[in-house]
Amino acid sequence: MAVQELLFDAAAQLTETIDFGIDAQSLFSGRTPVPPQGVRLNTSFQAEFTGPKFKGKIAGTDYFLWRADGLGVVNAQAVITTVEGDRIAYHADGILARPEQASSTLYQGRENITFHTASAKYSWLNRIQCWATGTLDLATRKMTMKVYVA
Repeated sequence: MAVQELLFDAAAQLTETIDFGIDAQSLFSGRTPVPPQGVRLNTSFQAEFTGPKFKGKIAGTDYFLWRADGLGVVNAQAVITTVEGDRIAYHADGILARPEQASSTLYQGRENITFHTASAKYSWLNRIQCWATGTLDLATRKMTMKVYVA
């Protein structure tokens, strides 16, 4: 695979958020500021993805830390299920930040992604590192992202 080759496009929906001490909706709306120690949120998500070499669904949880400086720290674990039924472990870490010119609900994400599977058909994923760019809209709880081979 060539450097910076598109691996897939994904469209995700955040499905559930578990908070630890501060209600997520009050944070998202701006009613409650992020405290100095930050806020931990476990956010479940589901996505569909399509790429030139495979397609399927992703389901997982982001063990997210929202820091007091407004930066979000991504730590996502998920399962990819291809259209053929193969399963691939997915791990992403990265950041989520609001661009200065954007609305209060729009955030830009950057992620590093690795995969693992024992599937012979998709074992090539074990040997690649990926990076992704995307946008999350907290108002709609939708995220889009493009994943590239690094």
